[in-house]
Amino acid sequence: MSAQLTPQEISERLYRYDRISDKYAGLHEITEDKVKEYLAMGYLAVEGVLDSAEVKHAIDALMDMVFVDTKGALLQFSKPEKELRTNEERELAVRKVSRFVENDDRLKHIAYHPDILKTVELLLGESPKLVQDMALLKPPMGGGEKPWHQDMAYGPLAFNKPVIGVWIALDDADLDNGCMHVLPGSHADGATPHYAVRDWQLCDSHIAVEEDVAIPLKSGGLMFFHGLIKHGTPYNLSAKRRRALQFHYVGQSAVKLTPQEYKRIFTNEMTGAEC
Repeated sequence: MSAQLTPQEISERLYRYDRISDKYAGLHEITEDKVKEYLAMGYLAVEGVLDSAEVKHAIDALMDMVFVDTKGALLQFSKPEKELRTNEERELAVRKVSRFVENDDRLKHIAYHPDILKTVELLLGESPKLVQDMALLKPPMGGGEKPWHQDMAYGPLAFNKPVIGVWIALDDADLDNGCMHVLPGSHADGATPHYAVRDWQLCDSHIAVEEDVAIPLKSGGLMFFHGLIKHGTPYNLSAKRRRALQFHYVGQSAVKLTPQEYKRIFTNEMTGAEC
């Protein structure tokens, strides 16, 4: 698909909005009998995990990093930072904040939330360790798309055993402001080559858009998802913010893939696959 499509065209052609995921009402519902569902579908969505105070503390922590003191966190901007003259311009340009857990107790509390970790351990089948932390920000009226991809195709998450992502909505994540979309069961396809198009992503023409399921979540809701499930988030073309936390965990026994093995399964360098 042409990289010259407008954000509106990409949102309309590569995502659908009429198939909405089922969600659980709380982590208490994720018991051992739900593991089979997770293994088959590649994700579970749960509302009402964080309370309003936890959400506020997380947002405050992120905004402090954006405007006051990064505390050593990494900020990714959509335009050169030196061009950002006002706080509004700065907030609109920040796409990602990462590597913050060890420097802010408010966010560390969520990354190591005992109920979340208990569920991650249940789904992994072994004790988890945190391997990545980030916040993904879609500002109003143009927050960028994250094209369809598999998380384990990114170097830091290329392990020999499944990674679990935990994606937490800080604002309401709705159909119009960039909620998560998944292809249920697609993790069973295994590792798939990615290409540098709009991002490091799956080829647009290889996405079974007809199978897309949207996962809107209220503030404080979250989803657990397998590191090989195909997922993406469209542009935020609404007047609302869409801020989310994302943590990745692996089992204690997992080890990183070698660079050669990574190339073999996630790129076309050794497969000859074409987009």
